[in-house]
Amino acid sequence: MESNRESISLIEKTKEHRELISAITSGFIILLAWKMDSNGLHTSAVIAYITAFIIGGYAKAKEGLLDTLEHKKLNVEILMILAAIGSAIIGYWAEGAILILIFAISGALETYAMNKSHREISALMKLQPEEAWLVRGNFEPIKVAVNTLNIGDHVLVKPGERIPVDGIVFKGISTIDEAAITGESMPVAKDKGAAVYAGTVNLNGAITIKMTKPNSETMFQKIITLVQSAQSEKSPSQQFIERFEGVYVKGVLVVVALMMFLPHYLLDWDWTTTFYRAMVLLVVASPCALVASVMPATLAAISNGARKGILFKGGLHLEHFGNLKMLAVDKTGTLTAGTPVVTDFIVRPGENKEEALAVIATIEGQSTHPLAMAISQYAEEHHAQLFTDVNITDVPGYGIEASINQKSFKVGKPDFVGRDEANAFQNNVLYELASEGKTVVFLKDDKGILALVALKDTVRDEAKSAIAALKDLGIHVVMLTGDNEQTAKAIAKESGVNEYVSECLPETKVDYIKTFNEKYKHVGMVGDGINDAPALATASVGIAMGGGTDVALETADVVLMKNDLSKIEYAIRLSRKMQKIVKQNIVFSIGVISLLIVSNFFQIINLPLGVIGHEGSTILVILNGLRMLKNM
Repeated sequence: MESNRESISLIEKTKEHRELISAITSGFIILLAWKMDSNGLHTSAVIAYITAFIIGGYAKAKEGLLDTLEHKKLNVEILMILAAIGSAIIGYWAEGAILILIFAISGALETYAMNKSHREISALMKLQPEEAWLVRGNFEPIKVAVNTLNIGDHVLVKPGERIPVDGIVFKGISTIDEAAITGESMPVAKDKGAAVYAGTVNLNGAITIKMTKPNSETMFQKIITLVQSAQSEKSPSQQFIERFEGVYVKGVLVVVALMMFLPHYLLDWDWTTTFYRAMVLLVVASPCALVASVMPATLAAISNGARKGILFKGGLHLEHFGNLKMLAVDKTGTLTAGTPVVTDFIVRPGENKEEALAVIATIEGQSTHPLAMAISQYAEEHHAQLFTDVNITDVPGYGIEASINQKSFKVGKPDFVGRDEANAFQNNVLYELASEGKTVVFLKDDKGILALVALKDTVRDEAKSAIAALKDLGIHVVMLTGDNEQTAKAIAKESGVNEYVSECLPETKVDYIKTFNEKYKHVGMVGDGINDAPALATASVGIAMGGGTDVALETADVVLMKNDLSKIEYAIRLSRKMQKIVKQNIVFSIGVISLLIVSNFFQIINLPLGVIGHEGSTILVILNGLRMLKNM
């Protein structure tokens, strides 16, 4: 299966590169042909133009013809073929070649966009364990393929391994990193009967899991399915473009067909004039200016954003960005730094604070748990002198028992050191710290609670100003997080978001995004984890932090390369300016095309003037679009 996915990916990339190379080659040949024609080598120029037609137009012509035969309806590709042929018939080869070049470039970009959806699903699939340790009775565990497991099977998961199935803990105690599913930065203690999910990581103790769901229904598989489903849905803009395409092509072809016969009989035109006017109509009605109304402005805006560390994956996403009315923001790694830091260190009255810090840092220094690493970092910053004579015993899911210089200590959660003592320590400070969304670790000696350390995933420095700027633009900001109510409430208050939703699983986030879509119509989602991928794909615009997981980066429509939330405000203003320019271009190009069509019917213009008007309008809208290169 893996080899098949790699083969498909290689074929898609080859097609993508082939179309891009064809477009570039066609462009060079057109320049060469124009040079030949200007030097009087007309025959050679015609041959070069024909070559450019074939190289640049083959892919789009084939696509248009096959699509027409399959769906029994005309498309813009067919119109481009006929317009190019019409240009050649009346002797304007360059006109037809340029039309072909524009469509060759758009075809390469379209192929690139389609390939992205396949690559992001492959990125998700790679995170699924393919093998598991199957336990049967008193026999030694055996390694088997995950897809051979059945509901009720017992699976052994060793420390450091990724859990292969959804189930409940049957035996053992451990701490699980569930960031891949919930996005919560703090690992969660699990003992017998607790639910665990495929794709999460077992941090310390060995556990045996009883499988409760088939592989096709695991939480991780649901993430993949949600991403696929969301990306298969067409946007309103795409649906409108497809409807407009059919109407436009039919309208132009019907009018051209009528122009080839009716003027001869109704207006007494001779056949030469009738055919000539029909060909001029086919050329001036070609939507070159209309196509150029969007593409140059969009590419210029994308380049502008890239200079500012904002990577747009396509013009459609850039367009949607300016329409945002509501923004959903993940907490961990997006609003916050994604790693816990020590915020409070409180010791028992009368005790030496430096010595207490040295004790807990010495004990936690033996662990790779995220909280332990944060405490060690805090001790290092305060130049704590660690002890060397230390023995520890890890109690998975609860804490650590230790002996330093013949003195016994306990480090861990309130239940491990004594809930009543923990609650009463320093005038019930635990309640205050918990209400601020902080995780509290206690140090206990033979006299009772010696000290506590409070840790928190802190809000990014730029998050508050970024949220305030978004609210000034009229954007309603909502935080979606897998954290508990207390933590979510504290972070929401500190960051300044309009509202928050706590304890969100990936499918819960998708449900909320769908609800927001119905209410606000245009909704953005900012995230950085695997768990955010379905919501990123469901939102009108998915925005990933550059330091996030590969899956989030692949799924998102926009990537903030420097993890800077303030760039969202710039992107919105950039998008709104681009939309204004695009509207100007569309109105202008349609006006010019209409004027040329009417002038041709009344024989006011000849072919050269028609070409000048057609190409001149195209150049003007391109120049107007290139204004987007300027910084905001």
